Order: sequence, then C-alpha cells, then structure tokens
Amino acid sequence: MVDKPTLFVLGSFVAACSATVARLPRAGESLQAQSFLIEPGGKGLNLAVGARRLGAAVDGLFAIGDDAFGNLAEPALRRAGLPVAMLRRLEGATGAGIGFTDAAGENCLAVFSGANARLGAREVRAASAALARSACVLAQFEIGDAPVAEAFRIARAAGVATLLNPSPFRMPDPGLLADTEILVVNAVEAAAFRSALGLAGPEPGGSPEEGIWDALTAALLERGPRLVVVTLGASGALARARGGPVLLQPAFPVVPVDTLGAGDAFTAGLAVGLAEGRPLPECLRRAAACGACVVRRPGVFDALPDEAALAAMLASAP
Repeated sequence: MVDKPTLFVLGSFVAACSATVARLPRAGESLQAQSFLIEPGGKGLNLAVGARRLGAAVDGLFAIGDDAFGNLAEPALRRAGLPVAMLRRLEGATGAGIGFTDAAGENCLAVFSGANARLGAREVRAASAALARSACVLAQFEIGDAPVAEAFRIARAAGVATLLNPSPFRMPDPGLLADTEILVVNAVEAAAFRSALGLAGPEPGGSPEEGIWDALTAALLERGPRLVVVTLGASGALARARGGPVLLQPAFPVVPVDTLGAGDAFTAGLAVGLAEGRPLPECLRRAAACGACVVRRPGVFDALPDEAALAAMLASAP
C-alpha cells in the first residue's frame, strides 16, 4: 500500500465566476450566456482540493480579503477537508476570476489577484516548520514571486521537493527556476518559455509530435528542474526527466464539457503520485485521468476527482 504524503500548497484563492456561451466572445461583443456559476476557486485552491481528494494530507497558505468574497473561503476549506488555519485574512479585496467556456469545452479566463498579491515572504517564514515537514511544496503564479522564492528556498534547504506551475505566465527568476524541481506548463506557457529563451524553430503547438519538444525540455532542465511536464489538452501530455527521454501520455477519451481546471487537476494528480513514490509513467497516467474527470462536467470545485472517481477513470481505459 502506498503511503499518503503531506503536501504544502502556496495558495491562490479566488471567487471563480464562469459563464457558458455558444462561442467565445470577440472584442466589443456581448453574448447571451447559457449558464453562470460562482464557486470557490483559484489555482492554489484547486491544487489543494485536488490533492486532498486523492488522499494526501494538505497544509499551506491562502490569502483572502476582508470583503464578502473572502467569506466563501472558510466553508470551502471545511467542505474539502482542508485546515482553515491555512487562511490569512488581509485588508482589501479577495481575488476573483471570470471564465468563458464555449460549446466545445474550450475556455478563456482572466484573474484579479486581489489579496493573493499581498501574500509575502513573512507569512511563508512563519509557516516554515510545516513547510519543511511536507513531501512537496506546490506553487503557481497567481501569487507573487517573493513568497514562492522564500518557500522554495526553505523547502530545498530541508530536502523537500518543489513544484512550480508558472501560470498565469511570467518568466521565472533564474534563482527561482534553479530551486524548482518539477516544472509543469501547458502548451501556451511552453511557447512563452521558448520565446523568452530565444530558442530557434517553430513555436510548439498542442501536439506531442516526436522531436519538437527536445530543445525546449533540454533548455529548461539545464536551468534547474529535474523534471519538466507539458500538458497538451486533448493531445495528452509529455514529460522529460533529467538524463531521460521524452515520455508521451495520451489523453483519456472523454467528451469535454468544460476544460477549466483540467490542468490543475492534472498537476494535483501528478504531485500526489510523485510524492507517493510511484513511477513517472504511472504518475502521468493518473494525472491525465484526473484532468479527464474534470472536463466531463461544468465547474471545478465539485468536479475534482476523489480516489474512487480516479480509479473508475483509470479502469475505463486500461
């Protein structure tokens, strides 16, 4: 039996608003929405909830404001089985986001950081003991560089693994990238890395075509990570560990309803699997199954799979 790990998530909490539309809007256009949903969200919260539903113990830090949206956080954490002590209430607005999902399940979204941008290195240092006891520290870019850099510094000093999902994309500081052990990006973020690093050749698209990812993954591995993972939506995912070949993971054959949160579900499944000590190919398959579970229904919070849902998805495509 695999031991269940403890993960530490540097959170982002947002009031997540999403609308279903026939097609994504053009500039200056107003559309009639078929449905509207508001739920607790944010990439950090999605990672924490996703990992907890897969059986991991989860600790971390989440900043919320002193407005009405901030009141969504505590009930959400309790419902997910997460400790409310993770919350830090700061002055000002809580983070919020709005997403549009079209009839094919594709989406676009925008996020206002709010209190997430005010989470700092001081709050991270105050939680250093819990951070150092974890198996892996997870971070994303809906919070600032300072808390991520401080958390990763503490983690590496304690021998704790670090995982970064640089989304929404900004180029990580070289020191932060050097302290990142596991780097997870989607195809758009991978293209941004390719441009920032000045790599020659065509921009990588949403395809796992052999050879197209060799130069990019090699360049990223040279800058610190021991593992680079690229999610490609309906084309699956790929991964390359330092000194190893590119591994391809096909997507599970499901009909997408809403792709919001699929990448977060994938990352949570990957982190839990790696922290449990599972082989990388198995971790990739479990991560892809988690993403497939989420895209089959609207919203993210209630769609993130538990262990039973993950097992059922894995069994559906042996």
